[in-house]
Amino acid sequence: MVFWIFGYGSLVWNPGFEYDEKVIGFIKDHRRVFDLACIDHRGTPESPARTCTLENVEGAICWGAAYCVRGGPERERLAMEYLERRECEYDKKTLVDFYKEGEPSQPALTGVIVFTSTPDKVSNKYYLGPAPLVEMARQIATAHGPCGNNRDYLFLLEKAMFAIGHEDDMVIELAKEVRKVLGITGNGIPTEKKITGTSPKALKSHMPVLQLRPLQEAVAMDS
Repeated sequence: MVFWIFGYGSLVWNPGFEYDEKVIGFIKDHRRVFDLACIDHRGTPESPARTCTLENVEGAICWGAAYCVRGGPERERLAMEYLERRECEYDKKTLVDFYKEGEPSQPALTGVIVFTSTPDKVSNKYYLGPAPLVEMARQIATAHGPCGNNRDYLFLLEKAMFAIGHEDDMVIELAKEVRKVLGITGNGIPTEKKITGTSPKALKSHMPVLQLRPLQEAVAMDS
């Protein structure tokens, strides 16, 4: 018995479950977007975080990591139960083909599980939808929850994509804008800059503007 799971968000750097093999690669016709609300890890119901989901875009590719779980039904069950608790805001499991670098025409794996979300605000209460870059940056800069800050999630993803050799332009652009909001200089030291934020009405999330502490060393947490 064996199953594979594809991670494109926090699973890239922090899978959190026992696995037997990790392979870096990509899936086709999907791109990473920050359109999903997280209310129990990096955000709260009153101030939701923005985390990754996938958007169907023909011709796009999304790099990440595929994890293999072998050893029988019990190991599979434990891993999937953990993932379903952790990825509770995702309402779908999709099966995809997975490709390795240098082999773009032939999938290395088929039937790989990936957690995705329905892009509809009516049927999916966690779907936030797209927003202007500066609005997303202000939301990510201020949201925090039991597992840490939303900004750390973004910065850790940026670092993880760099580590696997496949940086994501959207992640880089958004992280850059969040650093501008926070007033972080090139060496990572916060400057004296007050965050004014947009109105709750504009953000449509009723999020309060929070007084930020200086950014601490990021710690990998579930999200």
